[in-house]
Amino acid sequence: MIDFENKLRYGLSDLLNLMYLLRSPEGCPWDREQTHSSIRRNLLEEAYEAATAIDENNTSDLLEELGDILMQVVFHADIAKDDGTFTFDDIADVACKKLLRRHPHVFGNDKADTGGQSLLLWENIKREEKQFETTADTMKAVARSLPALWRAEKIQKKAAKAGFDWPDYTGAFETLSSELAEFEKAVASAQIRADGGDTSANAPQNEAIFEELGDILFSAVNVARFFNVDPEYALTAASDKFTARFGRVEEKAASLGRDLSDMTTDEIEELYRQVKLEK
Repeated sequence: MIDFENKLRYGLSDLLNLMYLLRSPEGCPWDREQTHSSIRRNLLEEAYEAATAIDENNTSDLLEELGDILMQVVFHADIAKDDGTFTFDDIADVACKKLLRRHPHVFGNDKADTGGQSLLLWENIKREEKQFETTADTMKAVARSLPALWRAEKIQKKAAKAGFDWPDYTGAFETLSSELAEFEKAVASAQIRADGGDTSANAPQNEAIFEELGDILFSAVNVARFFNVDPEYALTAASDKFTARFGRVEEKAASLGRDLSDMTTDEIEELYRQVKLEK
């Protein structure tokens, strides 16, 4: 057993020491076995849980989830220290130096009177640091691990900054309509059955449908951008709305002594129509 001092309040040094002990030969076998890759998903999940706490304005959950994120950072730092690649202090050093470099209007002689001007300075410095020569270079640097809707939005914003953009939302909306038409053609060419099955030689996935559906989603994100709508939040809200409505559909079916599995699509659709009319 490892003795660890009981305190009323712990600090960052305690967390670093605790992780070291957990990954020591006398510590936890699971913690010792982990790699950057094996706990990659944990970092993402903790970040999303923190985001949920923010959305719900739950400060106690946010405190806990930020702790979980910090724990993941410390975990990665300890793995890297054992590998001889970097330490937690190296992480802090890189972060501090980046903040100093990218805030010349605070720690230097540059000037920025608005948040937009500050952001522009940050982006210009980042472009120089990363040696991006073209807008396409900046697009390629957008993390592919981002949620696809957010990644599409970031790429489109970079294109817009380079001058490749519609003057207003109508152009984006017309593009979306055009992509929908192309999708319909792809579906017709793929011989899609009425039940959604694909009778074409390309089953189970038709490449044309795959591509055109991606174009629809990309175009929908562009429309959202013109209205300052976060596409990820919008889709999340739509999913929440559908989930709530579907629950009401099940309740209505139960009140009729019915089960959805025994009802026809038309009957379920009628219940859904009734739910949509409810206030």
